[in-house]
Amino acid sequence: MRLARIAHPAGVAFVAIDGPDGSEQRAREIADHPFGSPAFTGKSWPLADVRLLAPILPSKILALGRNYRDHAAELGNPVPTSPMLFMKPSTSVIGPGAAIRLPASSNRIDYEGELAAVIGKPCRDVKAEDAASVILGYTVANDVTARDQQKADGQFTRAKSYDTFCPLGPWIETELDPAELRVTTELDDQVVQDGSTADMVFSTAEFLEYVTGIMTLLPGDVLLTGTLAGVGPMVDGQTISITVEGIGTLTNPVRAR
Repeated sequence: MRLARIAHPAGVAFVAIDGPDGSEQRAREIADHPFGSPAFTGKSWPLADVRLLAPILPSKILALGRNYRDHAAELGNPVPTSPMLFMKPSTSVIGPGAAIRLPASSNRIDYEGELAAVIGKPCRDVKAEDAASVILGYTVANDVTARDQQKADGQFTRAKSYDTFCPLGPWIETELDPAELRVTTELDDQVVQDGSTADMVFSTAEFLEYVTGIMTLLPGDVLLTGTLAGVGPMVDGQTISITVEGIGTLTNPVRAR
């Protein structure tokens, strides 16, 4: 099932997207929330007539640094021997088509295409082999980073936390095996990242076990699983598109703040 959030003529709703890719897809309204077994109101809209929003508004976003060996190498960093955890604020989230706003305080802001997992139920101390039981599904993410500030600060908080620095979408795919998915990033239609989740240092399940050993995760929380080699800067006027096999494509324009 594909779960999404939309803006429709009467407001905002969680929906399930039905139909094959293309103009015949419809968005069926979910009564309350998408967790568990969603109930439907009976209302629906052609997908072409509504606007996709970020598919979830998480209470927190947990992310992995240097989770692909080639990416660690391109930045001159060692591959971590344990998960390198950092957080992004919920206020950094935007949806498909919304502009990534570049703050004037940074002179290099990079794209980072990633697979993201969305939590489906409250959980703590989850073993890796049980990860699927608490994950609602998967979506596409862009872990936007002010690279110069990351290097200057020696830690990630400021560089990762600006408003609009966590695009998510276009929807959550609930029936997906994350083990071996192709991830590609295009900047103005030029492929700049191309790899597979099979090359992660720590799998999604291992990441989940690590995080839930530290803190309780709530429904809607998001895990960013790390980016591939090929990161680079974005500038005003460009467009960035990230595609994860089995989910779809997340596209955002890039604009000065």
